[in-house]
Amino acid sequence: MQELTHYINGAHVKGTSGRFADVYNPATGEVQAKVPLASVDEMDQAVQVAAAAQPAWAAMNPQRRARVMMKFVDLLNRDMDKLAEALSREHGKTLPDAAGDVQRGLEVVEYCIGAPELLKGDYTDSAGPGIDMYSMKQALGVTAGITPFNFPAMIPMWMFAPAIVCGNAFILKPSERDPSVPLMLAELMEEAGLPKGILQVVNGDKEAVDAILHHDVIQSVGFVGSTPIAEYIYSTGCANGKRVQCFGGAKNHMIIMPDADMNQAADALVGAGFGAAGERCMAISVAVAVGDDTADRLLEKLVPKVEALKVGPYTSGKDVDYGPVVTAAAKANIERLVQTGIDQGAKLVVDGRDFKLQGYEDGFFVGPHLFDGVTTDMDIYKHEIFGPVLSTVRAETYEDALKMAMDHEYGNGTAIYTRDGDTARDFANRINIGMVGINVPIPVPLAYHTFGGWKKSMFGDLNQHGPDAFKFYTRTKTVTSRWPSGIKEGGEFSIPVME
Repeated sequence: MQELTHYINGAHVKGTSGRFADVYNPATGEVQAKVPLASVDEMDQAVQVAAAAQPAWAAMNPQRRARVMMKFVDLLNRDMDKLAEALSREHGKTLPDAAGDVQRGLEVVEYCIGAPELLKGDYTDSAGPGIDMYSMKQALGVTAGITPFNFPAMIPMWMFAPAIVCGNAFILKPSERDPSVPLMLAELMEEAGLPKGILQVVNGDKEAVDAILHHDVIQSVGFVGSTPIAEYIYSTGCANGKRVQCFGGAKNHMIIMPDADMNQAADALVGAGFGAAGERCMAISVAVAVGDDTADRLLEKLVPKVEALKVGPYTSGKDVDYGPVVTAAAKANIERLVQTGIDQGAKLVVDGRDFKLQGYEDGFFVGPHLFDGVTTDMDIYKHEIFGPVLSTVRAETYEDALKMAMDHEYGNGTAIYTRDGDTARDFANRINIGMVGINVPIPVPLAYHTFGGWKKSMFGDLNQHGPDAFKFYTRTKTVTSRWPSGIKEGGEFSIPVME
């Protein structure tokens, strides 16, 4: 049995708390490793190391910090296959999907290479007689991130790359379900030239999370996960004076208009709804067809595509569409919600309940499910399922479809499929959701834009990556400077004003 470690001060460190969590192979259901769960003291040790290392790193020329990111990109490309295999082994994703997980993180690292430009301040010459004013963007100090199981490479890089290139030290608390890739990323960052102690990985559960939230040295916390935990981390972190950004759950609607290309819409729904077994915060889980005729034409195209999906372990090759879900508990929750949908009157058009994979009977595989006749009062509509389950809702009009998406408590992502420019423009302008796709099913912005939802999908005022990341991981200091040309006697007792 492999025993994983923390990564503190440039070295793999065994846990000392005596507490461990099992790391499964989701395809077989077997425990393949155990990961230590940090105590408060272990977290404090990592923070103290980070605090000692951070000032010298922050004092380094931003261009030199950016060069570490340049080298890190090279190493990510070098080890792409190794990272993808480790990710698939613990998460269950197919190899192409796992490589995509790494790639989307790598793209944010590439953006961070522009740090010398992005960290420039402002300067005003002669703001007053002999007075100059300038602003500086300075690092916060020690920062931290709490990341989810579903993107164990991408989301850590979305956090630590901008934090570190801004001059901060970073404590990463990854998911205990798939911790190997975060540990590998920390090794690669130091191989790229990052000083020891600037990026540290501390594995753990709620005890480690609370240690982060209550540690007075940690200045900011980023989180991605479920909405209840996002609300807890946001409220607790803010109460302790930290800068906090938290990203929660989602229930993403795709509206299909009568004029949409049904083949294109069906292909989009299959990929966006069932890719990664639906374990994506940007997965489309609700297809809203405008009009019964639209719904019937859509389902005619969609049903055979869903029935033809190939489900299997990542070792079965690149033609596998999706793999297992991450744990037995996740599988049980998905199956419970599917049964709830049936009990509440939805029609199960594609039934994946009896799915079994020969040789992998103990794995956490869930067959594809497609519902029709779903209504907004049903649990499968209201709650995030986080599994390979797609619900079809029938709306009478475009306005009805728009209202469904706008009234839902989550506002992470949405999409519309139409050939009409007026409808697309109206949708983009009116929808109260943070990320919008027009004939694009999963509208995840590229690295130089920002990622973030609205409503109960996001807590905080700054998004992930893009320009917002450089705002989140720095604070602005403004300096007013005067160098008198002669000696002046006497003090000034009134507030300075511009003459």
